Amino acid sequence: MELAPKNTGLSTARLERITDHLERNYIAPGKIAGCQVAVARHGHLAYFRSLGQMDREAGKAMADDAIFRIYSMTKPITSVALMSLYERGYFQLNDPVSRFFPSWKAQRVWVSGEGASMVTEAPARPPSMRDMLCHTGGITYGAALAALGVPDDGHPVDKAYAEVGVRRGCGETLMEFMEKLSRVPLRYQPGEQWMYSLSTDVCGALVEKISGQRFDRFLKDNIFDPLGMKDTAFAVPADKADRFCANYRRGADKSLQLIDAPGTSDYLNEPTFHSGGGGLASTTEDYLRFCEMLRRGGELDGARILGPRTLALMHRNHLKEGRDLTQMAIGGFSETANEGVGFGLGFAMTLDSVRNGTLGEGDYYWGGAASTIFWVDPAEDLTVVFMTQLMPSGAFNFRGQLKSIIYSSIMD
Repeated sequence: MELAPKNTGLSTARLERITDHLERNYIAPGKIAGCQVAVARHGHLAYFRSLGQMDREAGKAMADDAIFRIYSMTKPITSVALMSLYERGYFQLNDPVSRFFPSWKAQRVWVSGEGASMVTEAPARPPSMRDMLCHTGGITYGAALAALGVPDDGHPVDKAYAEVGVRRGCGETLMEFMEKLSRVPLRYQPGEQWMYSLSTDVCGALVEKISGQRFDRFLKDNIFDPLGMKDTAFAVPADKADRFCANYRRGADKSLQLIDAPGTSDYLNEPTFHSGGGGLASTTEDYLRFCEMLRRGGELDGARILGPRTLALMHRNHLKEGRDLTQMAIGGFSETANEGVGFGLGFAMTLDSVRNGTLGEGDYYWGGAASTIFWVDPAEDLTVVFMTQLMPSGAFNFRGQLKSIIYSSIMD
């Protein structure tokens, strides 16, 4: 990627603090194996570095075209895909999901108890398309977060997910997944709370159902190919396997432990379940192209993905009565802090930089389970992508630290 820092209003010397900070505090002490950072402003790349190793066991340096598991950074892509169908008139945001999946009409809401003694009530309104984009529809993650190192609180609704067999693994399909979800109770009344959930996998299923096209192919035809995202997919093909990073976790003793070697990873095989909530692998360059499309109001290099007004609606706060996540969120896991943060149609956004304790009020963003992050700041005309492979994502506050360095490098 070609640098053009003179056109960005960013200090090159100050941006180099990123290199020093990451090498000194994370790579040298072995807290992460390696990482990449891209910073662009006004459409010009101001900073790009590949640091450390992409495969510590093989002794491979981080390659500029390395492929990463982006996990929940799949969610904004899925949300854009669904909203592209909104733009074609297929649905309205307040339409019930049951319009496309009639079995969802039978859903109930958990009140108390569990198993055979569980008490439920009818929903005050059915879960809507907006709810699925916003994580406000009463869906949970079931026991799926246990694989990411997040403790299971044993809630009766999550137990019901396990009993019905709600999963995203090998052999499952999006349509089977939706039918199973119709048979479990909602955790709360739709629209009344926020809980990070399988909702964006529902969005992927909605794309497949509404478009009549398999979800992965819809993404390729309508987002990846038009934007030139040539390395973004649900599987890493054999001819790109040497560019795939190893994935690590931070152990209880704070050591770095290999959990998914690139040569034997499930990502080398095409999945049956194309997870809109967390299934994609991608590169920094590809994801930066996606972010640049967002920054430019839905278009990049002549490829129009969304209209600018649709995109503007997506990164407004859609939580009830304009509340932030401190007032709405339940559950102990998310890819964001809650203070001063709202949530829109596939993105979190900083509503109040004072409450949030960071610079960049008005930015919108999300992250992934392996500590990947991105954000787009319309006011500063700024896009940032950070890639690494370390689970869980809450181990270090990479986003907050990078924001401090990057925003203090803006000189105009």
